[in-house]
Amino acid sequence: MAYKISDECIACGACSAECPTDAISDAGEKYEIDADTCIDCGACADVCPVDAISPG
Repeated sequence: MAYKISDECIACGACSAECPTDAISDAGEKYEIDADTCIDCGACADVCPVDAISPG
């Protein structure tokens, strides 16, 4: 199951830079994770400064 980004996201980009599969993209006011590309590694959640990313 892919990780998800909540509305707590501050669009800092830290998660996108850590994603090994480039599954995270800027969607305006927050980032989004492509569930088909996400490999559930959790690298994004580890670097999120506001804990906005969790297993989906």
